[in-house]
Amino acid sequence: MLDETSKKDLVRRQFDAALVWAQSAGHYLLTQDHPDYPKLLLHTPSPPPLLYAMGNLERLKREGIAIVGARNASADGQSNAQAFAGFLSDHGWCVISGLAHGIDAAAHFGAIELCGLGDTGGTIAVLGTGIDTMYPANHQALAQQIIAKQGLIITEFPLGTPAKPKNFPRRNRIVAGLSRGVLVVEAALRSGSLITARLATDMGREVFAIPGSIHSPLSRGPHALIKQGAKLVESGADILSELSNFMPAQSQAVIASPRIAPENITRFHRSPVWSAIGYDPVSEETLQSRTQLLPAILLTELLTLELDGYIERLPNGHIVRKKT
Repeated sequence: MLDETSKKDLVRRQFDAALVWAQSAGHYLLTQDHPDYPKLLLHTPSPPPLLYAMGNLERLKREGIAIVGARNASADGQSNAQAFAGFLSDHGWCVISGLAHGIDAAAHFGAIELCGLGDTGGTIAVLGTGIDTMYPANHQALAQQIIAKQGLIITEFPLGTPAKPKNFPRRNRIVAGLSRGVLVVEAALRSGSLITARLATDMGREVFAIPGSIHSPLSRGPHALIKQGAKLVESGADILSELSNFMPAQSQAVIASPRIAPENITRFHRSPVWSAIGYDPVSEETLQSRTQLLPAILLTELLTLELDGYIERLPNGHIVRKKT
């Protein structure tokens, strides 16, 4: 253990290194009295006294929602995380996660793949290491892509801090603290994702969970959360309706009708299904990926649109809007 003198020397060296690091473009040190320090995080138990931030600080001004889950996620789980993240980002929500393998990476990617196509929410990656020590190491390219797409990377840990198991629960409290709600996609019963969900509950945040197969160990975490009162969600619109008090302007049209009614063509123009169809023929598989609706629900919505004359199926099974 370090004695008091050694501790003070270490803190001084860390402080000096941080000041040098912060001189580079796009690097920031946020103390609790800094105007860009996130207010939502400030009002959580034990907020970090200092945040290292790299990228676009405007992301901290967005309403945020966390998407977390298993590192060894299934292909379906990753697809769901990516689709939900894309939908939420497209409706102005900043997607927050931890840059880990599996669900985290899929969520970050889903949030940034639409950047440049309008006023999207983007993403924030919260590290359990120093900001100069990306973990896992093979996500260095993802971190660079997040920065390139106007996202933000933050941590409370000093420069050079390596990945240690004890750091990740601390990271998770920041993920929860920055968010209005936490969506758990896939998770085991004993996992960091459920720790994040518990922290979110303790902070008064909403917790959402996507149900899965009763035979999958990765469904046990979400199912346990649902039994404990988490909101079961089948689409991004379910989340928007629960968080309507905090919704960005882009979300208002979706909130108005999570289940699409056929009586008004302008409502289709605002709906995720209608916008996901676009102007070119599209397959049902692509629509499911774009909308993250469960297959049965997507089929119901498509049948309603087809019966009311707004879409048609081509001989190859693809779907296209009818010309109006």
